Amino acid sequence: MRVFFSGIGGVGIGPLAEIAADAGYDVVGSDINSSLVTEELERRSIQVSSDQSGEFLRQQHEASEIDWYIYTSALAQDHPELQVARQLGIRTGKRDELLAHIIQDKNLKLIAIAGTHGKTTTTGMLVWTMNQLGIPASYSIGTTLSWGPSGKFDPASEYFVYECDEFDRNFLHFEPHLSIITALDYDHPDTYPTREAYSQAFVEFLGQSTSSLLWEKDLRYLKHPDIAATYQAYDELMDLSHIKLAGDHTRHNAFLVEQAAKIISEGQSDVVEAINSFPGTNRRFEKLGPNLYSDYGHHPAEITATLQMARELSDHVVLVYQPHQNVRQHEIRHLYTDPVFAGAQQIYWLPTYLSREAPELEILTPAELTSELNATKLHQADLNDNLWDEIQRHIDAGHLVLCMGAGSIDGWVRQQLASN
Repeated sequence: MRVFFSGIGGVGIGPLAEIAADAGYDVVGSDINSSLVTEELERRSIQVSSDQSGEFLRQQHEASEIDWYIYTSALAQDHPELQVARQLGIRTGKRDELLAHIIQDKNLKLIAIAGTHGKTTTTGMLVWTMNQLGIPASYSIGTTLSWGPSGKFDPASEYFVYECDEFDRNFLHFEPHLSIITALDYDHPDTYPTREAYSQAFVEFLGQSTSSLLWEKDLRYLKHPDIAATYQAYDELMDLSHIKLAGDHTRHNAFLVEQAAKIISEGQSDVVEAINSFPGTNRRFEKLGPNLYSDYGHHPAEITATLQMARELSDHVVLVYQPHQNVRQHEIRHLYTDPVFAGAQQIYWLPTYLSREAPELEILTPAELTSELNATKLHQADLNDNLWDEIQRHIDAGHLVLCMGAGSIDGWVRQQLASN
């Protein structure tokens, strides 16, 4: 089968393209932007074009028929490439349709990691642990890794480990053998208009899973103590001192991975040792240089958790924060309070990165978003040379600088490092 991936450089589509290639499919794709993911794909001799007009797709189809055109939820229905795919009679679908097909076709048991926060790190940690224990794993992780590809199909594997995203109700396409639920907190108002709708989707997900692991606090968040599903809920106040990874939230995620790994490995004794050797994933508290870290987090709960992790490493933490999506800022602006940012000694606040926006919504300014914050440690900034000079000054002073956001901030920091 020949599959064309639109937006192949994305953190969701890119790993799936690698999985499809490993599984024996002929893979080709397009993305208007180059990225770490496209570089990874091209190293595997997967052809990637920046032409999304539909002409590249047409040429590929004429040269060798495309069987399936896979695109992301973010792609507009009137996108020219999608229109050409339909004109050519190519089957079209979203990424989870293809992934579900691969899992069924290869007779794999799905281990799904779902939740508002911590999915990527937890998925990576479980895959790493399985690798250390010698358990073959097929998987998909929504970021690049220093220790392996973002997505992989291993013909020897019994399990497929998947970062199962709730956006666009994607995770409800699956019926996992085992689910791990990380921290829950209302998110994606463009998909779930109310907190109740968000919670209900997770209740449905638990019901579709053969068994699940989660924390009691998240069970309370769902307000469904009588969920008709098999699950194990753990007391979040239990002793986690045997886990040596930095960050309280990371240790809680690691405990769930420990329980899953014990089930998968049938009780191997070196599970904790494998977890404690986890090197992390890219864009999740990733060290880019001395005293400089990058993190994908863009929700107040994620900010608090990541600052707590940073404070375990430094007494002086500087946060450079880029809010993500104006539509999301309208929902969470009331959560930007001083306790959220207590771990930061200085804050550099950037304009919101705009993506998938509702045009009728007024774009909230940095001043509006930060009106409740302590002004003495707050600086409004832009991605420019002045900000980089400030970052460098803090680094030279021995301060830990944490750059957070899901938009352009990570790419900008890497570009600065490469050119300076």
